[in-house]
Amino acid sequence: MTTRHDTPDIFALSEINGPVLRPGDPAYADEVTGFNLAALHTPDVAIGATGPDDIVTAMRWAKATGTPVAVQATGHGANFPIEKGLLINTARMTDVRIDPTTRTATIAAGAKWSHVMAAGAPHGLAGLCGTSTDAGVIGYTLGGGLPVLGRAYGYAADLVRSFQVVTPDGRLRETDPQHEPELFWALRGGKGNVGVVTSLVTELLPLPRLYGGGIYCRGEHAEALLRAWADWTRTVPDQMCSAFTILRLPPIPQIPEPLRGGFWARVAIAWPGLPADGEALIAPLREAAPVAVDTVEVMDHAALDRIHMEPQDPLPARESCLLLRDLTPDAIGTFLEQAGPAAGADHPLLMVEIRHMGGAMSRPSPVEDAVCARDALYFIDSVGVLAAPPAAEAIEQATQRLYTAMAPYGTGHTMVNIHGTPGDEQDRARAWTPKVYDRLRHDKATYDPSNLLRYGHAVPPA
Repeated sequence: MTTRHDTPDIFALSEINGPVLRPGDPAYADEVTGFNLAALHTPDVAIGATGPDDIVTAMRWAKATGTPVAVQATGHGANFPIEKGLLINTARMTDVRIDPTTRTATIAAGAKWSHVMAAGAPHGLAGLCGTSTDAGVIGYTLGGGLPVLGRAYGYAADLVRSFQVVTPDGRLRETDPQHEPELFWALRGGKGNVGVVTSLVTELLPLPRLYGGGIYCRGEHAEALLRAWADWTRTVPDQMCSAFTILRLPPIPQIPEPLRGGFWARVAIAWPGLPADGEALIAPLREAAPVAVDTVEVMDHAALDRIHMEPQDPLPARESCLLLRDLTPDAIGTFLEQAGPAAGADHPLLMVEIRHMGGAMSRPSPVEDAVCARDALYFIDSVGVLAAPPAAEAIEQATQRLYTAMAPYGTGHTMVNIHGTPGDEQDRARAWTPKVYDRLRHDKATYDPSNLLRYGHAVPPA
């Protein structure tokens, strides 16, 4: 542990078992750096929490000193640089305990989905992971959690049974539908606005294997594949989960051949049913355009990363999203103008994707939550890699053009986890309906009236 005499009341953090670091300390940079290198954090103090007691101590110190607090596990969602204040790093808290009898997992604050998959696989059980198992479970679930198999099983937040959370008053609380139900509601879809979660208990699903992968065509065939996919999505059962993606991949070793350095149109497939049924269902997609690469196969659920092939190494990224009411022919035409072959091979966005929503994600959660994306039939998101200042400017311009053009087809709302850098209050509020946003503000006033948790996609107290 490292402490310094020139930080007010820093000795109150001496009870923390993990490191306590300040700018200039040798391990500081590693402690504050997350997956998204575009968000370079510079907190006054960073602690490496080793358990709930460390978080309780940190929150009590923050309350006593009026120090704002941020939390980070993997940093996949770090779209906002943290300046000053206290950063709680939960990456050391990776314990996952599986109860095969109740089909549940108790997951600590810093665990990744890869930890959950590894623990559940011997029992044939899996959680509702997103497109990368390298992402942290807690932050993903607090934002609702958009699973690869969402159409089949709903949002990750729908399966949560309870949370252990430290609220800004320094209290360690247990919350579930019967105990502090309003806190439980706000934690499922309201992001980290009312407390620091130390662990959660979630239901697991019997999903040892699935049929999934990608159907890749050369970029010049994007229109044929997209129009076929859009028509096809209107016919498939809820279990069929898919996304259409435009990829402009750089020529770097991390990307496998033959995809490296190419311009691609892809349909990603995830089907939890019988493989033969899945193969029959996707046959029209394989006939829609010349297939250059086909990776769709039966795989262990723990190998889910092979479907979307998300980057595994930290990078500086700019992401954004929009929920779509529908995918009309006009919407498809606009999308292709902005991101298809006509936009050029040197278009600056690495990835632009349309996800098929609906199915189980359109149905209410068994216990009410703050997820507000259930009315969207599709979802568009984009990622650009901020390699250098000129690239950053081009990415920002392309992002703005894309979402301005697609706005007429949108619901007006985003998803909090993929919203991108939060703007003013009006912009932040787009992650929820007005009714839910107002309720979150009142919960914020109840649990965090001093607005200590003010970083990232924060909601102000009412």
